[in-house]
Amino acid sequence: MSLSASSSESSSTNDKMKFDIFLSICQTEVDGLLPDEKTMFKNFFDQVVLADDLGFETAWIAEAHLSCQVQKENPGAVIPHFKGEIGLNTDVLQIAHKVFAKTKNINVGSAIRNILCNGGPMAHAEAVKTFLSLNELDNTNNRKLELGFASGRFPFSNTPYGIYPKNEIEKAAWPALKGKVFLEATEIFLKFLKGDVFSSADVQTKTLSREDFRSDADWQNVVEAYKSVYGKEPSEVIEFDPIWKFDKVGVIPFEAPLENLNLTIGSHDPKAQIFANQFLPTGVFNLSITPGKTIEETHQRMSEHYQGTWDRSKMPRTVLVFVNNESGLTDAEKTEKAKQSANKAIGNYWKAIEGTLNEDRVQNASENALLGNPQEVIAQIKERFHPQDRLMLWFDFNNHNNDEVKQNMKWFMEDVAPHV
Repeated sequence: MSLSASSSESSSTNDKMKFDIFLSICQTEVDGLLPDEKTMFKNFFDQVVLADDLGFETAWIAEAHLSCQVQKENPGAVIPHFKGEIGLNTDVLQIAHKVFAKTKNINVGSAIRNILCNGGPMAHAEAVKTFLSLNELDNTNNRKLELGFASGRFPFSNTPYGIYPKNEIEKAAWPALKGKVFLEATEIFLKFLKGDVFSSADVQTKTLSREDFRSDADWQNVVEAYKSVYGKEPSEVIEFDPIWKFDKVGVIPFEAPLENLNLTIGSHDPKAQIFANQFLPTGVFNLSITPGKTIEETHQRMSEHYQGTWDRSKMPRTVLVFVNNESGLTDAEKTEKAKQSANKAIGNYWKAIEGTLNEDRVQNASENALLGNPQEVIAQIKERFHPQDRLMLWFDFNNHNNDEVKQNMKWFMEDVAPHV
């Protein structure tokens, strides 16, 4: 079965702001507290059950692969000052089955599923189709799997699976070539999802030319590497071997229903966004810190290239939330407590990521968050977002206090959401 344009639109025209929730399950030390894995998962399920009761549409769950803590023992540690794990969810499909069993209405989303690691795009297509087939047996109210997919945040998650430059030419070209690897994976993943039968010979060839590089010097590095290997100048376009080589393959289950699958690509590359829509209707992830001009350009581009009818809900936008509506406090006192929570959480985050407190980044993150008493947060939403936007709200950011996170969720959905 194919994912038609109409079936990919889980609701009719998006005529109001949508509120989703982002759950990170980030096991890092906060104020000396580093909860064990069981506590982290228990808090997650507690929060997602409440999110369902409060009326959030989708629970987007962060995904990570392989231990950040262990990776710090190797050369080139990506986050050397981070204590703990950036995320504990390694498979949204397994966790979605349990979320659906514990809740009544909320959809489940991946933010974001890495289709390069864990066997690559063919394996991920197979896993998703199996999930959809099994989920159909119990999914009586058409709840959605909102599948966000990308190439992964950290290279160390992909390297053990063979995603790295194999020779001097690929090494020189890797900053540009890795984007083409993601396009290769995207084509394989989406074509197998929709039921195509094909071989790697039917996948678009990866090529690079000068226009793929930021500077003449970057391109020249690739030219020199090519000359050192082959002893001659390359043509204006260099071809690269496929990462995944396979004879004709069909991914089962063939009859997996795609009606309850929505796809979203986690790439800022316009070419990747357009490319994905050659195969299946695919929305776009974006961040709240993305400039407004870029946001509107993306909406315009996707209105022309989306495989179906585009609306703003197909580009969910993440945003941190620090709201306070504590009884007995003045509005100013509520705002001050919200600011204190924001500065503490954001400050701890940047110290964990960079090893030092970056005041500028704390300030920028605070300015981009929804922050204050309910009236201020309402005003911020109306000022900064389109009334038909879809917000992916982040409450558990650097906060292991489960009761506090849930209280913030309640304040938002009860005292803010009804007014926007």
